[in-house]
Amino acid sequence: MLDAVARLRRFNRAVTREAGALDTSFLGRGRPLGAVRVLVMVRPEGTDVALIRDRLGLDSGLMSRFLRSLEREGLIETGPDPDDRRRRIARLTAAGEAEVAAYDAIGHARAARLIARAGARAGELVAAMDLIATLLNRDQLEIRPADPDSPEMLSCWRGYFDELCARVPGARPELFPVPDPGADSYRPPHGRCLVAWSDDLPVGCVSLRPIDATTAEVKRLWVDASARGQGLARRLMAAIEDEARAMGLAALKLDTNSALAEAIALYRQTGWTDIAPYTGAPADTWLGKTL
Repeated sequence: MLDAVARLRRFNRAVTREAGALDTSFLGRGRPLGAVRVLVMVRPEGTDVALIRDRLGLDSGLMSRFLRSLEREGLIETGPDPDDRRRRIARLTAAGEAEVAAYDAIGHARAARLIARAGARAGELVAAMDLIATLLNRDQLEIRPADPDSPEMLSCWRGYFDELCARVPGARPELFPVPDPGADSYRPPHGRCLVAWSDDLPVGCVSLRPIDATTAEVKRLWVDASARGQGLARRLMAAIEDEARAMGLAALKLDTNSALAEAIALYRQTGWTDIAPYTGAPADTWLGKTL
């Protein structure tokens, strides 16, 4: 039986071959993978060159060579940021947009073929890939505001409600309509929604809605299975508490259920304490925190 390190190296070789990482013409369009990774990170409206370099882990010299090559092909244009001339901005040209669309189409078709090869185990394959990608992207995970009716927020809320229904006695899908009819209470200036992103995949969320002028309720803390065990729930709670402080709130409340033991343990570890019940079933645990 191969040990874990040998199995990981075997996996790396298979992915390198499948992804075409060593090909001089990635996906048959005449450029190496590195140049393509730079190209697809550039947006028509402009992307900070330093952001691309940092996200891809490139040194300045290699980044410069990729940019010059893409400029010579007429796929991008670079120039100073009008608001901060120390920064350089790269923008896609019309030809660049067409080239990115071509790569997207080819990549999508190749990915669909790979998933089809998995047959009945396709769900396992995708879940495993999510786990690996989220772990590899751990240091680049970002928490950003979201609208309660945005696709990413609705996706996270569905994941949260599915878990509640699977784990909490008395929780039923009809109790949790999506989209939420009370979505406006989660929008600024009343409330807040935060989503955790691993690259372009939403992997966690937390929300805040008002109770009164000085108190708000933390709701719907959720982390996707692929991102658990990495401290993301703690980061999300810290982020929403910071949002509450910035809003001038004095205290927070939340309700939960004893079936969600991991969440309750996190709350208690971070200064939340028991308070009087303020909601009904399926909640059976109520906590508060002074800011």
